[in-house]
Amino acid sequence: MTVDRWLRAIAGAFITLSVILAVTVHINWLYFTAFVGLNLFQSAFTRWCPMITILRKLGVPEQAAPSHSR
Repeated sequence: MTVDRWLRAIAGAFITLSVILAVTVHINWLYFTAFVGLNLFQSAFTRWCPMITILRKLGVPEQAAPSHSR
């Protein structure tokens, strides 16, 4: 998987988990949901996202490997 796909998967998991925690544990978990959403929003304009920086340092590829099938 590429950096973009990992980012979407992680953001989706964080948002889903925080909404579940807000419903089952405490409503203040929605602040985490807002934090993730605001990070995604600002990254659309600044082209910088902390999670992408982390994923790159972990060695996640930027692009999918080229396919050699015909």
